[in-house]
Parts: sequence; C-alpha cells; structure tokens
Amino acid sequence: MLKKLKSIFIVDDGKSEKKTVEQSTKSPVKKTAPTAQGTAPSNTNVQPVAAGKGKVTEKFTQILLGALEKNNIDGFDYLEFKQSLQSLKKMSMDDQTRYQSAYAMAQTMGASPKYLIETAQHYIKALQTEEQKFGQALANQKSKQIDGKQDGIKKMEMSIRQKAEQIQKLSKEIETHQKDMEAMKSQISTSAVKVQQTKNDFEASYKMVINQILVDVENMKKYLK
Repeated sequence: MLKKLKSIFIVDDGKSEKKTVEQSTKSPVKKTAPTAQGTAPSNTNVQPVAAGKGKVTEKFTQILLGALEKNNIDGFDYLEFKQSLQSLKKMSMDDQTRYQSAYAMAQTMGASPKYLIETAQHYIKALQTEEQKFGQALANQKSKQIDGKQDGIKKMEMSIRQKAEQIQKLSKEIETHQKDMEAMKSQISTSAVKVQQTKNDFEASYKMVINQILVDVENMKKYLK
C-alpha cells in the first residue's frame, strides 16, 4: 500500500515532484510551527547558521505517506480519486477535464464530491497530526541540543567571570606581596648594615679596652716584683 501511495503522490518524471512541492506551498492548510520558549538573552545565545532551503526528502515523505496508509479508509475515497487523477496526467487534457474524468470513474464506485472532499479532509487531519508529532519531537530535540547547551554556555560564562575576578583579586594580592617583599628586602639590607656596623663598633671598642688591660698586665709583670 505504501508503494501505491508513493506512486500516487510522487511521479518519476522529475517535474511533477517539483510541481507537487510548489502546489503544497500554496495549500490553504495552515501550518503551525513549534514556538521556542525560554529563549536565552541575545548576548549569550550562539547565533545559528542559516539553514538551507527545505527540500523533499525520502525519509519524511515515507513518514507522511505512512500516516496516510495508517489512516486509510476502506473503499473508494479521495486516495483512489487521487490515483485516477495521477493516471490521467499522462493524457493531454486541462485540469477541469482531468478532474471531471476522474470523477466520472468515481461515480461508478458510488463516490460523491462531498464524500471525496470529506475523505480528503480526513487525510489532511492525519497529516496535521503527524505534523504536530513532528513539532513536538523537534521541540524536544531543540530543548536537548540547543537550549540545554545555551544553559551550559551561561554556566561557563559565569564560571569564567568568577575565575577572572579571582585572577584579578589574586593579581592585586601578588602585586601587594611583591611590594611588601621589596620593602622587606630593603629593610633587611639596612638592618644587615646596622648589625654589621654594631659588630664592628663593639669589636673596635673591645680591642681598645682589652688591649689596654693586656698592656697593663704585661707592664705589671715587668715592673712590679
């Protein structure tokens, strides 16, 4: 059945597929795109690269035709009418003649314009349901792959900002410590000079005094007998 549906909605002449896509863009069916919630501020959002123009893919076409197959109504309905229209495309006739010819065949199967329209709307609803399911799945993927990573970026930015503040604070502390260290070096140098000078002064005074005593001792030994 899926292969049959594919032949109904896709013709292998290369042009009909393009025409089908163009017609679908002019369809009165309203499309509802999933809206993004909780969008992060623009200064933290990573701006996405512009996506390319949409194109018909085998994957999504199979999913949508599968939804039609799952919701297929027994008997002659819009899908069979659509098949008749597709068959008549090979003949040289305008749209009015083609639709009227296909309907003439549908009448023999007990179909009425009202029934054909009602069953077509039934399939539109089936496709809209599939679109809603896709929108929800897309929103989940967006939340997981985009919004979640945006939150991660915010946390990283906060961590970077905190670490930058810590680095700035540590830099100031290092600068202060360096100044204190230089001051201490200067104090050590000055103190070392003072200590050495004190030592030198003491030794000079010591030698002066003790030398006098030693001289007196020698003189006393010499002169006092």
